[in-house]
Amino acid sequence: MLEPLAHIGRDPRSGGYVRDAWSAADMELRGWFAGEAARRGLDLREDRNGNLWAWWGDPSRRPGVVTGSHLDSVRHGGAYDGPLGVVSAFAALDLLRERQVTPGRPIGVACFTDEEGARFGVPCMGSRLLTGALTPERALALTDDDGDTLADVMTRAGRKPADVGHDAETLATVGTFVELHVEQGRGLVHEGRPVGVASAIWPHGRWRFDFHGRADHAGTTRLADRDDPMLPFARLVLAAREAAERHDVVATVGKTRVSPGNANAVPGLVTAWLDARGPAEPAVRALVEELSAAAGADVREESWTPEVAFGAALRDRLARVAGGDTPAPILPTGAGHDAGILATAGVPSAMLFVRNPTGVSHSPEEHADQADCHAGVVALADVLEDLCR
Repeated sequence: MLEPLAHIGRDPRSGGYVRDAWSAADMELRGWFAGEAARRGLDLREDRNGNLWAWWGDPSRRPGVVTGSHLDSVRHGGAYDGPLGVVSAFAALDLLRERQVTPGRPIGVACFTDEEGARFGVPCMGSRLLTGALTPERALALTDDDGDTLADVMTRAGRKPADVGHDAETLATVGTFVELHVEQGRGLVHEGRPVGVASAIWPHGRWRFDFHGRADHAGTTRLADRDDPMLPFARLVLAAREAAERHDVVATVGKTRVSPGNANAVPGLVTAWLDARGPAEPAVRALVEELSAAAGADVREESWTPEVAFGAALRDRLARVAGGDTPAPILPTGAGHDAGILATAGVPSAMLFVRNPTGVSHSPEEHADQADCHAGVVALADVLEDLCR
C-alpha cells in the first residue's frame, strides 16, 4: 500500500521526499487519498483548512473514532513519517471489514495538512487552524521561500483563503483520535517490542534569529572593517549545543538563510531558525532566553507547543489492547504531532508508535520493518474495534 506513494515528491539526488503543503506533490497525494477513500466507499470531506476526512458511517449523528496522520514531509525526509499512519489507517479499516466488524460508532481516516511546517515554518498548520490554536490572519500572511503567502498558494490550488480558521463543526465530529506513527527514536528497540503507546509530547518550539551586518566585498574589505553577521551566527550554533547540555534539553539550528548569498561577499543578513525541545518547559524557555540575550540578533518566536500529556485512561486502554498478552510499552516523544494539537484542544487523543530499528527520522534512511508495520496495523485495528464497541 505504500508503493504507490514511493515516487511522489521523491528527490532522485537525496533519495528523500519534498512534499510541501499545497505543492504539486501534495495535490497528487491528496488525489491518492481520495482514491483510497472511494475504493472503500467512504464519505470523503475536505474541511475549511484543507484537512481531509474519509468516513465509514455518519459522524453528524454521533462523534466518531478517527485515525490517520499526514502525507507532507520535511525537506528530503523519509517515507514513513506521516504516510505510515495514513496507510495503516486504511489497512486497519480493511482488517475490521475482514473481521466483519460492525462498528457502533463512525470511524474516520484523517489526513492533516502541512503537519511538518516545511513550507511556511509553522508545524501542524492544518490542526492548529482547525482547533483555533492558530489565527487565520497570521496563517494566511505566512510566506514561503519564494515569497508566496499561504493565501496565494491556497488560491492557486482552488481553495478559498477566506474560509480558513477555527472549524467547530468539523472538530465536533471527532470523539476520539488515535494517531499511528513511526517512532522517531529507539525506545521500542530497547524495549524489544514492535508497537508502543505515547505518554506525552515534550514542549517544543521554533525561534527565528535575524543577524544584521553589512554586505561587502570578500576580498577587498579588511577584517577590521567588516560587520559580518556570520560570526554571531556561528556563536549561536555553538552556544545552543553547550546550553542544551547544561539545561538537559535538545537544541538545533537546522535552517539558515544568508543574504546576498554570494561566495565572494560578506553577508549583510543571516537568518537562522532554532528548534528547542525538552522534558520540562522551564528548561527549554531558559535555554532560549539565554541564547536570545547573548545573540545580538532580532529574535521572534514562530511557534510554541506546550507539553502534551495524553489522558491516562485512554493511554492505558490502548496499551492493554495493543499489547496483546503484555501491555504495550508507554514512552514519551520529543516529536510534535497533530494528536498533540487535538489533545490540547480537548479532544481525547492517543498515539501508537511502530518500531524504528535505527531511530533515524526526518531523513531518507528512516525505516520500519514490514513485520512491525503489520503489527502496527493489527494493533490499530484492535484499538479501533475496542473504541467503537
